[in-house]
Amino acid sequence: MPVMSLSELLDQLRADPKFMRNVTAWNRLPARAARYALWPGGLDSRLVEAVRAAGAERLFTHQAYAIQAALQGENVVVVTGTASGKTLCYNLPVLNSLLRDPSARALYLFPTKALAQDQLANLEQLLSSGLFQTGDARHRAAPGMCATYDGDTPRSQRAAVRRQTRLLITNPDMLHTGILPHHTHWDHFFGNLRHVVIDEMHTY
Repeated sequence: MPVMSLSELLDQLRADPKFMRNVTAWNRLPARAARYALWPGGLDSRLVEAVRAAGAERLFTHQAYAIQAALQGENVVVVTGTASGKTLCYNLPVLNSLLRDPSARALYLFPTKALAQDQLANLEQLLSSGLFQTGDARHRAAPGMCATYDGDTPRSQRAAVRRQTRLLITNPDMLHTGILPHHTHWDHFFGNLRHVVIDEMHTY
């Protein structure tokens, strides 16, 4: 079977009357030049270095605006295209708070466990620079710094997650059935909660 390019596939779909009966609009957005901004002044220099080491020398304007607003304590909603760097818009101000305040906690909500695992991988990559490094150089980041908590979390590990995790990644179902009904076990976490991030908010 011959390999079809994306342009050929789109042309084929557009020429298919059965397919087009289900399409209400067909738009092509032209490419735009990237717009960059300076790093927000209130951002910890260690975070800037970690992001640069990961390959992002500068922030896009929407990232800088969102991060600056969050650093100033504002509630922020970010609506941009796919793969536009929304994750940094919340990871940087959240990690900034955790760096400044050792007692601070954060809660990330994702609609699916797969997205939560992707987010955990992104965070672990950022944290691999040693941002929260303990005295033991063998630890890339402080143990228990961030973790997922969902139906797949082994019961043997749940108590440790409650005690140690500073950035908890879960989903609305687990929050309502596995966390809030047992809130007395989470009093330290919720008593120090500084940030709540809702990713893919439109799905809710």
